[in-house]
Amino acid sequence: MGKPTGFLDYGREDVPHREVAQRIQDYNDMDVALPEETLRNQAARCMDCGVPFCHGSGCPLGNRIPEFNDYVYQGRWEQACAILHSTNNFPEVTGRICPAPCETSCTLNIAHDPVLIRHIESQIVERGFAEGWIQPVVAAEKTGKRVAIIGSGPAGLAAAQQLARVGHDVVVFEKDKHIGGLLRYGIPDFKLEKKLIDRRLEQMKAEGVRFETGVEVGEDISSRYLQRTFDAVCLTMGSMIPRDLMVEGRDLEGVHFAMEFLRQQNKRVSGEKFDEEPILAGGKHVIVIGGGDTGSDCVGTSIRQGAADVKQFEILPQPPEKRTDDNMWPEWPLVFRTSTSQEEGCERRWCVLTKKLTGDRNAQVRELHGIEVEWKKTDKKGWQMKELAGNGFTVKADLVLLAMGFIHVEHEGLVEQFGLEKDGRGNLITDNFATSQEGVFAAGDAVSGASLVVRAIRAGRDAAVAVNEYLKSQS
Repeated sequence: MGKPTGFLDYGREDVPHREVAQRIQDYNDMDVALPEETLRNQAARCMDCGVPFCHGSGCPLGNRIPEFNDYVYQGRWEQACAILHSTNNFPEVTGRICPAPCETSCTLNIAHDPVLIRHIESQIVERGFAEGWIQPVVAAEKTGKRVAIIGSGPAGLAAAQQLARVGHDVVVFEKDKHIGGLLRYGIPDFKLEKKLIDRRLEQMKAEGVRFETGVEVGEDISSRYLQRTFDAVCLTMGSMIPRDLMVEGRDLEGVHFAMEFLRQQNKRVSGEKFDEEPILAGGKHVIVIGGGDTGSDCVGTSIRQGAADVKQFEILPQPPEKRTDDNMWPEWPLVFRTSTSQEEGCERRWCVLTKKLTGDRNAQVRELHGIEVEWKKTDKKGWQMKELAGNGFTVKADLVLLAMGFIHVEHEGLVEQFGLEKDGRGNLITDNFATSQEGVFAAGDAVSGASLVVRAIRAGRDAAVAVNEYLKSQS
């Protein structure tokens, strides 16, 4: 625990951001780190709550939050760094883009403001790199076993690092030019600067992980090659098939999946070239369909590109301001939130169903036609949507970005070549991370569907344990 009376002595101090007028001019990190004294006071708020729900039900990684808070409070940063890395391979990532279920399940959150866990986490790792405490963990001896990791998102990188540290020869295959998956190409730099990924990759290379980029596994190399060359294969390709909008006008110019738009901008920021037609929001009326994090990222990116205006539509009702009686602590609170991108200026609307899109003579989208809907509970405890007659509307739309989530891992290519079993949603079926094919494992969003970065890292770590046990059984 921190200071016994810390939660009484100090109030929560949220992380400051750069002013909106300043930060929308660039793609740099928008957070302003709190000074050390403030961080120690915030860590002091961690109380002796008996059962730390932040660590148990809150954090999928099982981060030892009360312990590293106590070390920060005492000024013992090196010990805090060691404790944090004992459960989390990439706290510089989770400390920035995780939605922090640890904070919403903090015991203080019952009647007070929760401990500032996420920012403390990010500052522990920054201190660790600055002081030189974070060094490669090289295996004492090699096992002679070779493992292929397919996909370099958080699940794949976590699995690769854990397997390399126990002595296996690990090769990570990535179809893109650079390593990182959605961390690099899907998350805007103003939320996660890519130098943070590159810094961690240097550690992993020193630990013996090999990276092969620009390789489309299933096309450039086959499943048979992987099985002949490696003792085990772990699939961590993510859930990359986006949910589409099946309405009239979907094929008009200017209608794109969110990830197409975000990938391009991330490549522009890094200086990476691309062959696709540029997707730009400058001077345009932008409509983002989908109210989640990806939609929010589209909002912030559109504003930075100089959009004339940005609207964000969500088909579900607006969440309540406070928890309802059937959404009790420590469950994730289903409440109204405003992201930093939404703060920068966008019109948000709920209970909106898109009916069709229309364009001009050049087949360029110009208008979105929608209607308001209402949701009612059914007898079977489900929900039913009903269009509200007379509540149709039309808005200008020069760029429509579809951010309605992802449905499953890509089946074409490697999944089909291996003949892997899938569930009704199209996700891979596993038993302790083992797929239906001998020696082939899977983890992360490819198995669970699109989820949180902390769950992906945890899945990668657990998959590494399963792969290691399998390799030992084959020796």
